[in-house]
This record gives sequence, structure tokens and C-alpha cells, in this order.
Amino acid sequence: MGKLADDTVIDGALNIIKNNCTTMLVCALEPTDRADALSKALADVAMTGTDFTVANGDTNGRKITVAAKSGVPVDTSGTADHIALISASVLLFVTTCTSKVITSGDAVNIPTWKDEIADPT
Repeated sequence: MGKLADDTVIDGALNIIKNNCTTMLVCALEPTDRADALSKALADVAMTGTDFTVANGDTNGRKITVAAKSGVPVDTSGTADHIALISASVLLFVTTCTSKVITSGDAVNIPTWKDEIADPT
């Protein structure tokens, strides 16, 4: 027997990020919750729903694309290796990024990135 999830079902998960994310954080180490993400943040930038696009996945399913952010001020020196998306109360999403040493007072560019939820198989 086959499996199916309508795009609106998968979009529901992606739209939670799109509709609730207030901040993207560049972190040193993987955060486990919102407070931990804030404590590990080296740089942060405000986000709105317009920074996210939900569309067909590159392989299948659906994807969310996160807009690039340029010139994000670095608040704390360290080795950036994770990106976190947070709302006012929740750690919504965490992903890895290319490890890079960044220095307080400098600025960092965060390229466009995406995450895909595959169709069920």
C-alpha cells in the first residue's frame, strides 16, 4: 500500500518556521533549546516571514529556503558551526554550517540555505 502526504501537510511544518521565526543565530556548538542557542550565539539577525520561501523540494516533497543576510555584526568571538532559528519562546530549527572562526566587531555573511522534507515512502 502506498503512502501520501499532501503538500499542505508538509507545508504546515515549514510554515511554523516561516510564521514564527524572529531571529537567526550564528552559534558556536549545537544548541539544545532556545536559552542554550542564545548563550551560544556569536551573531544574530532579525527575521520575518518574508525571509522564508516554501516551495516544491529539489528532490521531492517540500522545502523552505532561508534568505541570505549580509553584514551581520559579530557580537562574540568564536568558531561558528551551527545556525539556529528561534521564535520568541522556542528553538525552531538547527542546522550545521561551514566551520569558521569569527571575531567580535567584524561582520559575517550568511548565505541562502534550505531544508527539505521528503515525501513519505
